[in-house]
Amino acid sequence: MNQKELKSHADSISKKIDNASKDKEYFSYPYQHIVIDNFLKDSFIDLVHDSFPDLDNSQWEHSNDKGIEIKSRTNWSSEFDIPEGIVDVIRVFNSAPILRAISNKLNIPKLIPDPYFTGGGLNVTPKDGLLDVHVDGNYHDATGLNRRVNLLLYLNKNWKPHWGGEFGIYDNDGKDLYSAIPPIFNRCVIFDTHDKSYHGLPNPLNFPENELRKSIILYYYTLAPRSSKNVTVENPHSALWRSKKFTDKKGKKERDFT
Repeated sequence: MNQKELKSHADSISKKIDNASKDKEYFSYPYQHIVIDNFLKDSFIDLVHDSFPDLDNSQWEHSNDKGIEIKSRTNWSSEFDIPEGIVDVIRVFNSAPILRAISNKLNIPKLIPDPYFTGGGLNVTPKDGLLDVHVDGNYHDATGLNRRVNLLLYLNKNWKPHWGGEFGIYDNDGKDLYSAIPPIFNRCVIFDTHDKSYHGLPNPLNFPENELRKSIILYYYTLAPRSSKNVTVENPHSALWRSKKFTDKKGKKERDFT
C-alpha cells in the first residue's frame, strides 16, 4: 500500500479507538481494556489473513510447557523479518496516530512501540494448546522501558463457540474469570498491562486439527513506570503464571536484566 492509503487506515483506526464507548467497547474494570470489532477495513484484514505464514516457516519458535504455555510465535527481530502483506498493518499499529489514540483512551501518555519485537509478532495456538493465566513481563531489556499496553488482533475467520480459545480477563488476584472474549475475525483487544492485569486461555483449545487460533500481538512501552497501585514486583520480571503460584517458569519472582 502507498503512504496515503496507510495514513487513511491509521486515521480510521484511531477514530475507532477514540470513540470506543464506555461499557460497550471501553471497560475500566478489572483493568482498562478495549474491545473493538471490524477493526480493519475488509481489504486490509483479508490481505493480512491471506499472508499469514505456515507453521513450517523458519520464523516460528514453539513453546510446549505443559499446563503453562503451548503455542507458537514468530521470532522477528526487526521490521525486515515481517512477511509482505503483514508488514503494513504492523506499521499502522506502530504509527503515531494509533499511539496517540491509545494513550488518550487509556490515559497512558508517551507510548512508543517496540522496533525489536521482543515477544511481539504473530501468535498461533493449536488444538489442545493453552496459555495459563498470567501477568506479563514488565521490562524491556533493549531500551530499559516499562511495558504498559498490549494490542491483539484476531484472525480466526471460521471460529465457532464450541472451539474455545476465548481471551480470559481475570479479577485483580487472578483467581476468578471476569470476562471471556471470543477471538473472532477482525476483533481487536487493547489493554493496560501491569502486575494485576491477569489474563490467559487456560483451558485446552478444542479447535479442529486443520484450524489454528491466530493473532497479532504487539506491545507498547513508556519511560514512566506503572502506577504503584498496580505493582506487586518492583524489579524486572518475566511472565508470572498462576499455575506456578505467580512466579516465572523458573519459579522466580524477579529476573536478571541488562
